[in-house]
Amino acid sequence: MPSIRTFKTFLAVARHGTFAAAGKEIGLTAAAVGLQIRGLEEELDQVLFDRGPRSVVLNVAGRNIIPEIEELVLRYEALAAGGDSDELSGTVVMGALVSALMGAFADALWSVKREHPQLKVRLFAGMSSDFAYKVEHGEIDAAVVTQSPRSLPTSLIWTPLYTEPMVLIVPRQPHFTLPDTPLDILRRAPFIRFDRHTWTGDLVKDVLSQCKVKACDEMELNSVEAIIEIVRQGFGVSIVPQLTNVHWERDQDLSVIPLPGIEVERRVGLLERTRHGRMRFTAAIKEYFREGGSRVAARQKLSSRAR
Repeated sequence: MPSIRTFKTFLAVARHGTFAAAGKEIGLTAAAVGLQIRGLEEELDQVLFDRGPRSVVLNVAGRNIIPEIEELVLRYEALAAGGDSDELSGTVVMGALVSALMGAFADALWSVKREHPQLKVRLFAGMSSDFAYKVEHGEIDAAVVTQSPRSLPTSLIWTPLYTEPMVLIVPRQPHFTLPDTPLDILRRAPFIRFDRHTWTGDLVKDVLSQCKVKACDEMELNSVEAIIEIVRQGFGVSIVPQLTNVHWERDQDLSVIPLPGIEVERRVGLLERTRHGRMRFTAAIKEYFREGGSRVAARQKLSSRAR
């Protein structure tokens, strides 16, 4: 019968896509990892990975058994931690937008970690569309992403956590003539656009469409943080989500300008498989936003008003 170590090796290969990278994580050679995977496949009498010259990819059979193997590993780790059924432990592999790590999700993660000190979280920053593939194929346990503009596979579920309004940001000291009205700013100022092929980029297109404006595209980037910095330096204007926990009203180099009649919001949520081995962790994150997160947001609003 396969050991827990073999199951952990299987999950590492599923995450990394190569025997060498998986071996580096768990302290084995690529050859030893390959032997364990072949042994597991022989024991289960089915091939779990499609082999390529430089990588291995989970096939349908491999994806189907990931939740069961995750659950077995999770239960073993709970036993090893002393059998406390209320304690989250072991390692969770999460994806998150960098902007989410600057905002409310960072608070949620810190809160859950503080309550469960035996829990370890490995975080990867990236794009929503990339994380959707990784979650679906079991490479990561869950991800904090923007709501998809397209239908998700039936194997995935997206739970809303919080919203961020899409706003116009302009530099306080621009290297160009800044028009007086928001619509004229969008028509005439150099526009720093969020990558139009991303989910957040779709929201920017929605805002411009509702404004009935064709922007003067100067640059296109796939990072909210980079766009904000370019605007701060005076090289253009942009439409971005107003990040939670970022107090732009105090920013000496940047201003937020409301767009009349525009109510487009970026909805940020938790993406996970309908069944997986880390559902107690994802449930804790969702519970934070249902209860604790709303209280934190209220305190932040009161704090900002008091300043």
